[in-house]
Amino acid sequence: MNVLGYDYFADAPSTDMGLARTAQLITKARRQVQNCLLLDNGDFLQGNPLGDYIARQRGISPGRPHPVLAAMNALGYDAATLGNHEFNYGLDYLQAVLAGAGFPIVLANIVRKLGPDPAQDTPFLLPHTILTRDLICHDGQTRPCRRGGIGLAPPQIGQWERAVLGGALQAREIVATAAALVPRLRAAGAEIVVALAHSGIEPADTTDQHENAATRLAALPGIDAVVAGHTHLVFPTPDFPPMPGVDPLRGQLSGKPAVMPGANGSHLGVIDLDLTQDADGWRMSGSRAEVRPICAPGKGRPMPALRRVSQVVVGDHRAALDYIRRPIGHSHIPLHSFFATIAPNQGMRVVAEAQAQWVAQQVAGRPEAALPLLSAVAPFKVGGRGGPKNFTDIPAGPLSMRHVADLYMFPNTVAALRVTGAELAEWLEISAGIFSQVAAGSDGTVLIDADFPAYNHDRILGLSYALDLTRPRRYDRHGQLVAPAARRVRDRCHFRHPVNPDQQFLLATNSYRAAGSGGYPARPEALVDLDRAELREVLLTHIAEGMPVRFSILPHFRFAPLGARVIHDTSPLAETHLDEIADLRPEILGMTENGFLRLALHL
Repeated sequence: MNVLGYDYFADAPSTDMGLARTAQLITKARRQVQNCLLLDNGDFLQGNPLGDYIARQRGISPGRPHPVLAAMNALGYDAATLGNHEFNYGLDYLQAVLAGAGFPIVLANIVRKLGPDPAQDTPFLLPHTILTRDLICHDGQTRPCRRGGIGLAPPQIGQWERAVLGGALQAREIVATAAALVPRLRAAGAEIVVALAHSGIEPADTTDQHENAATRLAALPGIDAVVAGHTHLVFPTPDFPPMPGVDPLRGQLSGKPAVMPGANGSHLGVIDLDLTQDADGWRMSGSRAEVRPICAPGKGRPMPALRRVSQVVVGDHRAALDYIRRPIGHSHIPLHSFFATIAPNQGMRVVAEAQAQWVAQQVAGRPEAALPLLSAVAPFKVGGRGGPKNFTDIPAGPLSMRHVADLYMFPNTVAALRVTGAELAEWLEISAGIFSQVAAGSDGTVLIDADFPAYNHDRILGLSYALDLTRPRRYDRHGQLVAPAARRVRDRCHFRHPVNPDQQFLLATNSYRAAGSGGYPARPEALVDLDRAELREVLLTHIAEGMPVRFSILPHFRFAPLGARVIHDTSPLAETHLDEIADLRPEILGMTENGFLRLALHL
């Protein structure tokens, strides 16, 4: 949803994001060649308060298309697919939005009903398309070429968005779907096939049903090129980790050209195909792949916005700013995420309390009300792949709508589960996978595993516990049990009382986690019946109608003493808040080349 170069969470312009800036690169690339297609692989509807404003306030009506579709139409997109976040606001809204697209949107593996095989599924959208374009060839002659595009998205969408989809869609595995449909696309006349895969890049030996299957997908016969995504990484780049089937220098996956152009409009992916025509039609005889940034460090002024793109959004942009600036409450303390992965966090506490309060109201007078109530939340903006600006930083003082979106970024709904003490133990072990294994007395281990998504690192309000990082991870980042004998979490207590394995609790959480996402177990039988409520609306009400936000000391986690010195990167703005982690004896080591403040911490 980043069309303009504007950070709605900070309510300030930004030079390193926005499709209106990427549009300058698109214009330049089109001038360099006579034949090209402009493609997108999804996640364009959700991601900031502008998207929320359109979905929750302005809506979609005839003659008023979604601003991001209006921008894409203005740029003359040839085709696109959907990502998982297109489904966040529900199916009715999505269909209303897509009606405004002036180009085909294809999606093969998310369907209305599964048939005996992919070719017999009842489609939700067109599974694939053929774009016939006249090519201007080297000899000056014009010849037609039929280029096919197939769209693919994570099969976990039905699970992740269960609360809003209600079983209306079903999913197939990415590679199996493409293997069945690409030959049909070829048989229908496609001479060159590009896979628009809202899927990340992992080794070629990843398993079926994996959300990041771009490398395995590229290996299929009949696919000539891949546009990958979903994980917000940039490919190809020299620092992309090499792995089986992945060539980050040549820009190839399983020997096929591929790009993954970051997120938020940060890069334009460019794939050049050399085409040769013979008796059987066009075939690929060579290729190159690269990514072009809109804001290259040390390369002069940032890319300006293209006016014909920004002007179709500016009205909604201004209305969204009025919306997010509405005052709703007050905080007596700053709410930031500089240390959210390594220490108790006040911003996460506010979300957890709002979530728990709403669940308590829902179960009042029911048997569940007698259970001890806990609340699980995770941090979102903690640097990582989002860079040194990707942190929440809300000063003490008035709170507005944009602060609610900053504290909780996604349109999840509130959920509640009946859980036992034993199940809580496993929940915390999965969460503890974000930390690297640290040897006692060691020096220099990076504390946070960069491959573990922070939004899958749950904290549970109401529990205190210690983490022994000398132990290996019990679960990997996909929730697979990898070390059955390992236990990192110890001394679990509920308000100073040890938690028994068979003790019953009521756990407030969100719809994403309750559906089994992020490697946590899906237990539909444990779900408690609640009214549907979006978590951000619950948080807004909690702040607007509740007491002002104040500092609070509640049960929390701690690191078991190791006598070790570890490395942690955070925002440069964290330097003025180091007193909050005084128990970790932070030392400032300087700035990283990526702009993070590097700290040494003592465990």
